[in-house]
Amino acid sequence: MKYLVMVRGTQADYEGMRGRASEHAPAWSATELQAMYAHMGAISDDLAETGELIDAQGLAEPAQARTVTVGDDGKAVITDGPYGETKEVMAGYWVLECASLERVTEIAERAARCPGPKGITSYPVVIRAVLDGAGDI
Repeated sequence: MKYLVMVRGTQADYEGMRGRASEHAPAWSATELQAMYAHMGAISDDLAETGELIDAQGLAEPAQARTVTVGDDGKAVITDGPYGETKEVMAGYWVLECASLERVTEIAERAARCPGPKGITSYPVVIRAVLDGAGDI
């Protein structure tokens, strides 16, 4: 079964990783940032070795996002940034081929244990099964 494993973050988290603290996120040191990248990279490396990894990517900060909807008049409404009603966005993901939900849950738990500076927000890691065809709903 294929699964999408999503990690979350906010613009404040991206700013914190640049060393800019705010009331919503602490500043990361270079050592803490390297530890985070090493942790996530090790997960991807292990998944590549087991053959479970299909794809994995980190995503650009929300400030670089664009949202496109269709207005009541049928015209496109384009706004900069992610959805207006939420501050959390998908910060990165893995697409995995795993034998079971239990196995992908073990992987998500490992991702959730990512190191970071004291005071960082602990976001849930979200697992979604990927549908194989139109009849899977």
